[in-house]
Amino acid sequence: MRWRTALPLAVLAAGTATVGYAAGVERTHWTLRRFDVPVLEPDAEPLRILQISDLHMTPGQRSKQEWVRELAALDPDFVALTGDNLAHPDAVPAVVHALQPLLDRPGATVFGSNDYFGPRPKNPLKYFDRNHEKVLGADLPWQDLRDVLVDSGWADLTNRRATVKAGGRTIELAGVDDPHLGLDDYPSVAGPLDPAADLHLGLTHSPEPRVLDGFAGDGFDLVLAGHTHGGQLRVPFYGALVTNCGIERGKARGLHRWAAGTWLHVSAGLGTSPYAPVRFACPPEASLLTLVPRS
Repeated sequence: MRWRTALPLAVLAAGTATVGYAAGVERTHWTLRRFDVPVLEPDAEPLRILQISDLHMTPGQRSKQEWVRELAALDPDFVALTGDNLAHPDAVPAVVHALQPLLDRPGATVFGSNDYFGPRPKNPLKYFDRNHEKVLGADLPWQDLRDVLVDSGWADLTNRRATVKAGGRTIELAGVDDPHLGLDDYPSVAGPLDPAADLHLGLTHSPEPRVLDGFAGDGFDLVLAGHTHGGQLRVPFYGALVTNCGIERGKARGLHRWAAGTWLHVSAGLGTSPYAPVRFACPPEASLLTLVPRS
């Protein structure tokens, strides 16, 4: 009858090893993902966009900070920061330290709920209920981070439009405040696009379909989002268990067509809540999107 004892022990050991890997190994397995996005005019030179999302930074996360600093060696033409940068009231200097080598490049940002409010313990089963009550923590000093970014020349796209030059091209930008908190106001940025721009780029923290449909309806070429953590815990051959927003599980991470003329890239991000420091089959990531001519 020893198998009756051995089997539960084997299952327990496998579960313990999985949790140990998810919390101690994969959570800091910083990964760069690369995609080619066919959105430029024929014969156009490639344009490189670096997307950083969901840092959820705390002051002591030195490994994450140094890895992000090294991304400057990729020589991106443009940097997109798609929210949830903070996980501690004293984390602004750590985020600025991480981003500092990139701040002399053209860039833009939107903010997420975990820029405005600190993390709190939550029952993870709540994420299976799309209508679960949101539990918000203490106010975070997101304005201090915004001021550094704006003073460096980056565009704050909080329910705003902007136009920037990057890589010798003109990029028309639009962004919304965090849809996860219902702060998005797409009508304030809706309307005809500038036909003289080489690229029309949208930013949102949470990829809520109502916002993505707005960008697509106006003809934006590419929309960048974060928030989902790629599911954070993914099942091999199945994918994300939850997305924590209205988007379908199959689009919780990576590059996808959202509409005929609009691409969507959702970053799985680089961090986690301090109260749920695990990732499985979904390593923390930044993305280098190389924009190329349409086929």
